[in-house]
Amino acid sequence: MTKTNVVGWFDIYVSDMDRAVAFYETVLKTKLESIGDPTGETQMMSFSADMTAYGAAGALVKSQHARPGAGGTLVYFSVEDCSEEQARVASAGGKVIRPKFSIGEFGWVTLCQDTEGNLFGLSSMK
Repeated sequence: MTKTNVVGWFDIYVSDMDRAVAFYETVLKTKLESIGDPTGETQMMSFSADMTAYGAAGALVKSQHARPGAGGTLVYFSVEDCSEEQARVASAGGKVIRPKFSIGEFGWVTLCQDTEGNLFGLSSMK
């Protein structure tokens, strides 16, 4: 049996899908793609994902069953240098909560808030 990391997927809940997509595409310089929901109950936009690669995949999700907001699970996006994405957060409509700081031998982190009120992190080794 192959051992895997405990997180296999993540959902980031949103109220305004278009606004949230524009925010993440601007900050992370990536294109999100529409994916179907087998239940037909939610609207989903996936971050680019290779299910055979290291790390978890995920999507922005608009659902009647959950709401966005601070205080829940915190997703960290792996980036080359988190100061680059941090510089795009405010102009994309978000807020930098804690600018880039060292986490010692594990690199650097920036804590941010997206346009929906969700907290998220940026993580890099530079």
